[in-house]
Amino acid sequence: MLQTPTWKIVLIALVILFGIANVTPNLIGKDGRDWIETNLPSWVPSQSVNLGLDLQGGSHILLDIGFDTVFAEQMDGIAESVRNNLRESGIRFGSITSDLEKVSVVLNNTVDGEEARRQIRLIDPGLMIDTNGLEVIATMSEGMRDDIITNTISHTIEIVRRRVDETGTNEPVIQRQGDERILVQLPGVDDPERIKNLLGKTAKLGFHLVDDRATRTGRGGAGALVLPMLENPGQELGVKRRAMITGEMLTNASTGFDQTGQPVVNFRLDSRGADRFCRVSRDNVGKPFAVVLDGEVITAPVLREPICGGQGQISGGFTVSEANDLALLLRAGALPAPLTIAEERSIGPSLGADSIAAGEKAAMVGFALVIVFMIISYGTFGFFSVFALIINMTLVFGILSSFQATLTLPGIAGIVLTIGMAVDANILIYERIREEYLQGRSILGAIQSGFDNAFSTIIDANLTGLIAAILLYSFGTGPIKGFAVTLSIGILTTLFTAVMFTKFLIVIWAKQTGAKSLPIAPKEVAV
Repeated sequence: MLQTPTWKIVLIALVILFGIANVTPNLIGKDGRDWIETNLPSWVPSQSVNLGLDLQGGSHILLDIGFDTVFAEQMDGIAESVRNNLRESGIRFGSITSDLEKVSVVLNNTVDGEEARRQIRLIDPGLMIDTNGLEVIATMSEGMRDDIITNTISHTIEIVRRRVDETGTNEPVIQRQGDERILVQLPGVDDPERIKNLLGKTAKLGFHLVDDRATRTGRGGAGALVLPMLENPGQELGVKRRAMITGEMLTNASTGFDQTGQPVVNFRLDSRGADRFCRVSRDNVGKPFAVVLDGEVITAPVLREPICGGQGQISGGFTVSEANDLALLLRAGALPAPLTIAEERSIGPSLGADSIAAGEKAAMVGFALVIVFMIISYGTFGFFSVFALIINMTLVFGILSSFQATLTLPGIAGIVLTIGMAVDANILIYERIREEYLQGRSILGAIQSGFDNAFSTIIDANLTGLIAAILLYSFGTGPIKGFAVTLSIGILTTLFTAVMFTKFLIVIWAKQTGAKSLPIAPKEVAV
């Protein structure tokens, strides 16, 4: 007998209420959404569909990674390790130099050549080692270089994502582009210059003891650096090359104000950093130390007393905005390499509005044509399909709003495709009902048999489409993912509305009318 179990009725009602509740914030504007957040409980939906870069405008930035800096630091580190290993082994050498590709060691005699090679190989088995007389040369293999590039890109993407997320940007696109670049797309960014400044700073922080000799002579050396001062433009300060505290030891950074009301950045160190800061500050009371950020001295206060609490503050004549940005950078962590902007494009809101209008027009035209076709072809059942299609679109936008998925222009194309796929499932059901009815079944029997027999075909067709959408999302990028998201959601909502909800409407129709005639059967066929 054609009927709908109670649990299905409850499920249908709950799903439809979910869709209506979550799609409503899209219809009431920003003021209405703000009112909901302010006056109603937190569980009441108040989020609208999140629009992508192509719909609401924003910034498109392509970043170049400075791998030369990474390779230089890597080889400098290897050179330092080689120096230490050779000294501990008692191997005498004349000089150790490094560049982007190799570390060169000039020994005092050839007798130590084999032992020197062994000590270098202990540092990293991936190094390729050659000997030319007294010179031993260690070069990075292609595998080492590829690993460094991959790790640098992954680390950079993670740090960039942290910095962008700290600014409150919704649904940014941050991904690898080619071998040495990162693509950043920021929908709805109001201040792209601030974002560019944040992304352009490496944010390598270090606390260094001041080197008076380097300050007097203006020259650094193996153990000292001469750096410009932020507070005193044109002046330079000598500092010890080795930092006593590094940014990796920070666990938190926040904005505050000192006793004079000037903005400062408060920081907290991990246990290792707190212990080291306590020890170094205790041994150097009365001496200045420098806070260095990206090769520039922010401030150089004197250590008045040991700092052993693992907390401190950085002051440097900041504005509130500058202090906020510095705290953000320190929380996010330092970039492994400097970034430069290779390409920048800004998409204005007007272009996004035009895209939305074009997408709406395409969807409305498609929707209208489907309505006309279904009503002409299937009469009353066609009206049921149209109603189910309206519920389908409500659920699609409700799910997009609920999960804050990003709607892009290709995503609108996925919605238009969903409209066609939704009625296609109903057509399969209706044609099967017609066949069963023409073969002599009763109206109720034909309807039940039509839904049962068409169900497997609908599942197969939609399942293959869902698999394709999942693959597009998994391996696609940018616009392709936007299309895959709406297509996947549309397939799931179509299965619900075309099978469960449409059948529910037909059951109600059958009970109300007594099912005395079948709207989709030829007129000349007797009931």
